[in-house]
Amino acid sequence: MVEDNPDDVYLTQIVLKDAKILANLTVVNDGEKAMNYLYKTGEYADVRTPDVVLLDLNLPKKDGREVLEDLKKDERFAGLPVVVLSTSAADKDIIKTYSLNANCYLVKPLDLEQILSLVNSIDNFWFEIVTTA
Repeated sequence: MVEDNPDDVYLTQIVLKDAKILANLTVVNDGEKAMNYLYKTGEYADVRTPDVVLLDLNLPKKDGREVLEDLKKDERFAGLPVVVLSTSAADKDIIKTYSLNANCYLVKPLDLEQILSLVNSIDNFWFEIVTTA
């Protein structure tokens, strides 16, 4: 998960636990750390490549759109699903994100029940329905 808002991270962790979703959630809080993690540089040299990336758009150091664009240009990440989570429901943001080849764009819900439903849907879709390489 690439998210700079500690409250969003905390809620996601709570929801994953409550939903009994077996996920190893690793969190980085800015776009530069996300790239270092995915490219396994520096302190992230020995990390496991994630099965899916949950990506916020408005990040410090390197914007989420830049992270998305860089990932989608790199053949090593061709099969890595990127789910964008944003507070914006603006058409321009959604269109721009899909033009950068995001696999999914979701507007962050505001209440815990909706967050639980969203996380369950992500888990069900990406880990039970979709066939990946």
